[in-house]
Order: sequence, then structure tokens, then C-alpha cells
Amino acid sequence: MSAVAPAPSGTTLPPHLTLLYRGPLASCDYDCPYCPFAKRRDGPETLRADRAALERFTDWVAGQETAHPGTRFSVLFTPWGEGLVRSWYRRAITRLSHLPHVDRVAIQTNLSGRAGWLADCDLSTAALWTTYHPGQVSHERFLAKARELAGMGVRFSVGVVGEPEHLEAARRMRADLPGEVYLWVNASEGRTYTDAEAAEWQALDPHFHYSRRPHPSRGLPCRTGDSVLSVDGDGNVRRCHFVDTPLGNLYDGSFAPRLGPRACPLTSCDCHIGYVHLESLDLYDVFRGGVVERIPAGPVTTLPLV
Repeated sequence: MSAVAPAPSGTTLPPHLTLLYRGPLASCDYDCPYCPFAKRRDGPETLRADRAALERFTDWVAGQETAHPGTRFSVLFTPWGEGLVRSWYRRAITRLSHLPHVDRVAIQTNLSGRAGWLADCDLSTAALWTTYHPGQVSHERFLAKARELAGMGVRFSVGVVGEPEHLEAARRMRADLPGEVYLWVNASEGRTYTDAEAAEWQALDPHFHYSRRPHPSRGLPCRTGDSVLSVDGDGNVRRCHFVDTPLGNLYDGSFAPRLGPRACPLTSCDCHIGYVHLESLDLYDVFRGGVVERIPAGPVTTLPLV
């Protein structure tokens, strides 16, 4: 099957389409206790399938320059595992960064791999959403990688999960990172924060309040399913990672006629890659120009550390 199938007659894509891609890859080199995919290893068959699926997806995005010349794209890779230790993810990001109709390509990464390959990217397009995992990597090693990225001119954010035992490590990282680098904090899944606890994290990340509690979402307008889509390794399209209802397939074009504004069917949304697209929040203004890599527009002002 061709990677670039035309959409059914009479259908068009929106002026800008954000694609969140997640293939079969689930292996990771870290052992975080809060992650179900910690230290998981994919076999050769899964890795081959993941590589083929990613290359097919990249070919499809490349083909849209002629298939849908009025549409621009942003791509965020959200693998369950660590993608950048795999050569095919590095090649995909490099290739996509040079496509004239791609505004941004980014990936969620623990930054454990080498960074020199980014020199081959168009750094006005490529970006990284990085996460610092205390206990899995030393402060010095992660900080050296972050400073290397900054020295190369790479756009990137740094994040940490808001576990109580991570607070001092997060404070130290915030103090040592270049001032222009945004450090975000994800609320730990299932954890309830007292106001005092939340204030400590808010002092590091002025936008932590968005992550602190799940956002009521049922019936509210959301950009997912309209200008934001989730794509899996087989090309199945859903509105987002958290709603299983299929909209069609990327490669046969069947998804395109089903695009359009729609309300969220879920009771709440508690993950940044979901609620950032809720129209009831102001996060497209907060992260203007940096939605997929989680970088706010303008300088980030943090509160004094306590």
C-alpha cells in the first residue's frame, strides 16, 4: 500500500494538523518505579515492526507537501519507551525537520542517548521534550546533556515527576539549568497535593497548577479530532491517546472526512498531551509556538525557592 493515499474526493485537511505518533516501541533503558514500561525489552521482531511503521509514517508526512499543499504539520513522537536510542527515530526527526511544510517535530525522551545527531537537523524545526528522572541518572550527567543541547541551540524543555523524593533534585536541577530552559513538573499519577506541597512545586514550575488536578472535560470543546490527532503504528487515527474510538486510517485517507470540532467524551483529562488541547484552558496562549515541545511563550518567571 502506498504511504501517500489521497483523501476521498471532496475532503481537505485543516490549515495546520498536529500528529501525536506512537508506534509499537515499548522498551526503555530506565527503571522508573512509576512507569509500567520500565526496563522493558522489545524483541527483534517488535523493533523491526516499529522501524517499518515509523518509516511509513514519515513517508506519509513527507508526501503531504504535494497531496495537501495547503496544510502544515507539527509532529510529536510519544513512544512508550525511549526512542532516541534507536537510529530510526533520529533519522525520522532529522528528515522531518527539513521538510518545508513541517513547522515542528519533537519527541519525548529521557535524554539518555547521544545528542550530536541533532547537528544534522534544522534546529528551527526540531525540538525535544526531555524528562529528568532522579535515581536513574546522575544530576551531573543529565545537566551536561542539557548544557550540550543549549550550546547547540536546540529547543528543549526539562521536566520531572512531582514525587516528594524528587523535590530536592528538581530544585538543584532548576538552579543549575540555563535560565531560559523551562523546567516543568508533572503531578504524580494518583497523588493528591496539599496546598503547601503544591506551592513547593509551583515555585519551580509556574504552570504546575495545570497539572495538579485532573481537568473536567466531558462536553467541552477540544482541538483533538479536528486539528490534533493520535496515530498508531498501523496508521489508525484517533482523536487522542485517551479516546479509543477510531476515526479511520491515515494511509487510506478514511480519517479525513471525519475530522471536525467535537466535545470531549471523557469525564476528565489529567495528562498534559491531552488537556493542553482543551479549548476551555488558555494553554495554546501559554505555550504559543511551543505546544508540542512544552515550551511556554516568553520568559518563565518562577517564585523564590523555599
